[in-house]
Amino acid sequence: MVSFIKNLTLNCRDAMVEAHFWAAVLGTDVDEDSTDDKAFVEAAAWGGPGIWFNGGGTTAPEAAATGLHLDLRSLTTMDSEVDRLVGIGARVVRRQEGLVVLADPEGNEFCVEPGPEDPHPGPDPV
Repeated sequence: MVSFIKNLTLNCRDAMVEAHFWAAVLGTDVDEDSTDDKAFVEAAAWGGPGIWFNGGGTTAPEAAATGLHLDLRSLTTMDSEVDRLVGIGARVVRRQEGLVVLADPEGNEFCVEPGPEDPHPGPDPV
């Protein structure tokens, strides 16, 4: 089994400004519950990744180079996908409720979320 990109997450200063720009680019809408600190743009077509915008000008390590990290959803279980990714060179950074943060061989962080075989898939990332 493999993973697919569920969401892209962009760390930025103003989530709503970025969300409105990318919604216009993609021909979709900004989620009605979005704020200046956290906004979501649904993919315009089925199968494409959604985009989360985390406002507030983060200094998180994964934002250091580009401000972008990937959110992956396992096609089986979160733990089996994490094990597979560690086996091909990823490193577990931390485990949180509903997701595991990993780093690729160059240190770029990304998240793995529960899959359909997990008992209770967690919420979308913050």
